[in-house]
Amino acid sequence: MPGGRLTQQERQQIALGLADGLAYAEIARSLDRPTSTITREVMRNGGPTAYRADLAHRATEHRAHRRRQQAAPRGSDAPPQAHGRDAEAVREFEETFTTVMMASGAPKMMSRVMACLTLTDAGSLTASELVQRLQVSPASVSKAIAFLESQGLVRRERDERRRERYVVDDDVWYQSMMASARSTAQLVETAREGVGILGPGTPAAARLENIARFLDFVSESIARAAEQAREILHTKPETTSDDTA
Repeated sequence: MPGGRLTQQERQQIALGLADGLAYAEIARSLDRPTSTITREVMRNGGPTAYRADLAHRATEHRAHRRRQQAAPRGSDAPPQAHGRDAEAVREFEETFTTVMMASGAPKMMSRVMACLTLTDAGSLTASELVQRLQVSPASVSKAIAFLESQGLVRRERDERRRERYVVDDDVWYQSMMASARSTAQLVETAREGVGILGPGTPAAARLENIARFLDFVSESIARAAEQAREILHTKPETTSDDTA
């Protein structure tokens, strides 16, 4: 039943697939489900090594029950959906986006904030708006923003009311990759300093030199590819009357 909630039987098949060492895409094909659905299901329920079908099913039912209880008091605060979007589909996709970012190594709160900003048409929110949408503390938002800034994923600006807004630019991943390339370049420089300290020709120095060469080659290739991709692929969305939602 693609598009609907996972059944307990499907969760058992996921558990069997993980035990057999199958990739998420293979499990998804066997269930006629999107790979993102399987990824989200596994990562939010312990990961590939700790996933248990029965526990995952109970946890999902608990979350659904909790959302139903919270729906009434929070309904008036829920942001309106522009462009005729399905609110439940948007919420589900935001969870998927968050889970995939977590699977790539980003901490949970940072992933939630990044997903929230990315899926907002304006591409920017204030701290209070993030607190309201995510139902978390201001301190949690502040910590997440500091991390995302360090990765080149968000920036700050002041709006006409002098409020600080957190912005995700359209070329955010380009900026992040370039920041990563600069960070890697510093590691390369440090490794080569170590070669001189440890003595050229020694095993440890040779190891550092190999690390430096590898990272230098990879970081330069990534930076070059990012520049080319930005020039060739980057597009701006058409502006519509709903873009302020």
